[in-house]
This record gives sequence, structure tokens and C-alpha cells, in this order.
Amino acid sequence: MRRLPSFHSLRAFEAAARHGSFVRASEELHLTASAISHQVRSLEAYFGRPLFAPGSRAKVLTEDGARLSAGLAHAFDAIETACAEVAPKATGSTLTVHCAPSFAAKWLGPRLAGFMERHPSIAIRLSSGAGSYDLLRNEATDVAIVYGEAPVGAGLSVDDLGEEEVTALCAPALATRFPDLGRRTMLQLPLIESLVSPIRWSDWFTANGLGRHPQGPMTGFDRGALVISAAVQGMGVALETERFVEAELAAGQLVRLGGGRFRPIRCVLHRLLSRTGPHAPPRVRAFRSWLLAEVGESSRDPARGPAR
Repeated sequence: MRRLPSFHSLRAFEAAARHGSFVRASEELHLTASAISHQVRSLEAYFGRPLFAPGSRAKVLTEDGARLSAGLAHAFDAIETACAEVAPKATGSTLTVHCAPSFAAKWLGPRLAGFMERHPSIAIRLSSGAGSYDLLRNEATDVAIVYGEAPVGAGLSVDDLGEEEVTALCAPALATRFPDLGRRTMLQLPLIESLVSPIRWSDWFTANGLGRHPQGPMTGFDRGALVISAAVQGMGVALETERFVEAELAAGQLVRLGGGRFRPIRCVLHRLLSRTGPHAPPRVRAFRSWLLAEVGESSRDPARGPAR
């Protein structure tokens, strides 16, 4: 017999940790925010330790909470993948999309309403998961948007989703605490990075002539969305793609460290996978065309938000 806390509590905590908000978790799970809070408190009682830091409206994970969140994210990804493999293949006008989690939450999700307005006859089924994804094996999925290097193989088409700028970002209050951004100050800043990103702080320091090895405290998360949430709360300076912080930059929750004096690192981080063949379903052709056009528009105008 497995010794586990309540599955409902685990699911509520995972959603709250991923969104950094009880309200957004409640919307996803179709519960009240108070129900999410109750489930989280139940889980904290089970473990005998806090999972979220107290005293803030936005939910910031404790060290134990971050460790549990990372483990649960992988577990739920595995469950979702297993279910997708035995689910009936979508037919007709339903488009099934598998997507890297932070890309889904921070970039694709806010734009899907625009696609649905243009193609009202196409229903969307969106799942998310980290790591590699075998589109050829998962026949129920039409397209996949993956993070990092894409698999190569016969029967698979890969579209790069444009260069992204990986930039040093922080809350305005933190920026004002460090007006002098010389090398000594930079080496002491509290830093946040994505544990799965191919771009690390050592790369950024080298690109900006600051040496190879940051010396300050380093916090890591395995989701870009969690990196951004931590930066908004003033935990430190985040190294993340600007593609994920359109809303935070526009709202003034985050600023570019040094007002843009530092060089970003440009690279391709996300790719669209689809199956090759002369007779791709119209829903796949429509989504691919829309996505590539949307990426092109946002690349030309980084301040541009989701189309409506």
C-alpha cells in the first residue's frame, strides 16, 4: 500500500505552485480559492512544515515547497503522458497540442483566444509536460511545442519558433537597491535561474565581460514560470527569456537589469513538431500557419501582447 497524502491536496498544491496563486489554481481546478487554501494547509499539516512563505499575496514557495513542487511536476507530467498514450485519437475538428509548460502558461495560453476567434470550428485540447516528447509515438497528439533541442527522425517536421532574448530581469525595488552595477556588485547579487535552461548565469556573465563564475547566492527552479514569479516577488535577479515576461514588463512588475545596458543572449529555445506528409489535416495546417505568424509578429515587436 502506498503511503501518500491526499491526491486532491497534492493536485491543489501543484497547481498553486505552478501558477504562484491560489486564485489561478482555483480557476484551473474549478474550485474556490478557499478550497485550494484548505488543501494546501492540509498538506502542510501532513508534512509538518510550511510549503509557501507567509506574509505575501503572491505565493512564493519555501525551499521544501520548491522541492515538492519539482517532484510533483514530473509525476503529473508522467501521469498525463501515460493517459494521452491510451486516449482515443482526436478526429474531426479537435486539435490536440502538447506544449512545454512555461511556454503554454506564459506565451501560448494568452494567445489561443486569437486562434479560436479565427478558427471557431477548431476545438483545442492542450496538455503540457517538460522534457522530450515523442510525437510519432503519441498518435493522439497533432502537434507538440518542445523546449530545447528537438528530436530528429523520419516522419517528423520541425519549425524553429524564432530567436529569443534571454535577459537579466528583476523587480524595480531590487534594481533600486543596486544602483552601482559594476563587476563587484554583480558578483554579489542574488541570482535565480532555470535548472533546465541551456543558458546559465555563467554564460551571461561571460557574454557581458563579467567573468565566468557568479559568486552570490543562486536559486534554481525547473520551470520558467516559477523563475519569473520568484523575480516578481523580489527574491533575486532572474535569467529568463523575454518571451515569457511580456505582461510583467508591461505592468512594471519586472525591469531589465541596468535598464538594458547588458547584452541579452539570443538563441532558439522552442520548436514546433508536426508529422510530415502530403496530407496534413487542415487543423494542423491552420495552427502551424497561425503560430509561425504570431511568433514572427511578436519577434518584430517584443512589446506586443497577445492578438485579439
